Amino acid sequence: MMTVIEAINLSTDYLAKKNIESPRINAEHLLAHILKCKRLNLYLSFDRPLKDDEVNNYRELLVRRSKAEPLQYIVGNVEFYGLEFDVNPAVLIPRPETELLVEKIIQNLKDENNLRILDVGTGSGNIAVALAKNIVNCEIIGIDISKEALKIAQTNAEKNGVSDKISFKKMDIFNTDNFTDGSFNILVSNPPYISIEEYPQLRPELIVYEPRVALTDNADGLQFYRSISEKAQSLLKENGKIYFEMGMGQASAIAKILEENSFRDIRIDKDYSNIERIISGVKN
Repeated sequence: MMTVIEAINLSTDYLAKKNIESPRINAEHLLAHILKCKRLNLYLSFDRPLKDDEVNNYRELLVRRSKAEPLQYIVGNVEFYGLEFDVNPAVLIPRPETELLVEKIIQNLKDENNLRILDVGTGSGNIAVALAKNIVNCEIIGIDISKEALKIAQTNAEKNGVSDKISFKKMDIFNTDNFTDGSFNILVSNPPYISIEEYPQLRPELIVYEPRVALTDNADGLQFYRSISEKAQSLLKENGKIYFEMGMGQASAIAKILEENSFRDIRIDKDYSNIERIISGVKN
């Protein structure tokens, strides 16, 4: 009978031969999912023999991962900002880089009250839920054009106990007429920022499995920054703030877009890889 450690070692070699990044971590996460335990708990059970059905189920998941299907879609969830989120191919998988966006907003707003926040392109709701969980007095509206994404976002708000603080609406940023002028203190977005030229160069698991609409604007990668920045002038209250995540090498172009739309005090923050990742500004 195969033991936990034997299964991990064999599957690590298998995934490595399939050129899967971090094959050991992937192998452990998949086995922990099958055994319904935390990954670190596997280290306390190395000698535990696996049942036949556990081995068969594990092999099925390994084959899926070997074909570049994202680990998070296979197990159905991901951790973001210390919270667990359900994910499926209807939504972009939350990334660690976006945690920095959430962190910056929380740091800047921790002493403010009665905030109204608009999350544009909410996807899985990860930004909205993380903010609602960490900012005491706030009301958040998350908008997205995908009905399927909004269902997942609502589930995640309920799962994390903040559904009373967030409303999700099917809406396009190009049509926000339902909001009155000066409705929000904060506008935040992690928009599609991959250009149409860059998109074919992405990893296969991104192109094949993750929603294209959440990755590229089918143009120069800056279309949503232009549209959101323009709309933000009417949506934000006086001295309201805008926060964006952005791609590598986009900082100067997006700073110019914000300046052209009368934002001041523009600030750029780098991520843990020293890449300019977060940009913010204040409405004049």
